[in-house]
Amino acid sequence: MATYAVNEAGVARCRDLIDARQYVLDSEWSDVQPDADAENTYLERHSFEEYAQWHLGLTVGATEGTKSRYAFVFGDFRRVHRSALIACVFRAAQWRHKAVELAAHELLQRLDAASGLTAD
Repeated sequence: MATYAVNEAGVARCRDLIDARQYVLDSEWSDVQPDADAENTYLERHSFEEYAQWHLGLTVGATEGTKSRYAFVFGDFRRVHRSALIACVFRAAQWRHKAVELAAHELLQRLDAASGLTAD
């Protein structure tokens, strides 16, 4: 199983997007998650540094400047998706990547607070 470190650049980008209200609250992540073609199209117009900022995790040991280096995507290369953050929390928890899980959870809480979603 791969090991992941928190991608601080991705966390910072996600925070900035939330603060700028660049998010989608209701989406089916499986329908809007970028596929390989969308990733390649994005990389034709953007650097790997920009691509990295859309991911909460870094694959330990993977080569810089490759798609395999980045994990736990949180948006569609335009906006944060709440469903993506939920998927990141779930997947990181499932595979015991605690630092990524906690980062994704904190971002989900930030998004919920920014958007006015509160617990009953």
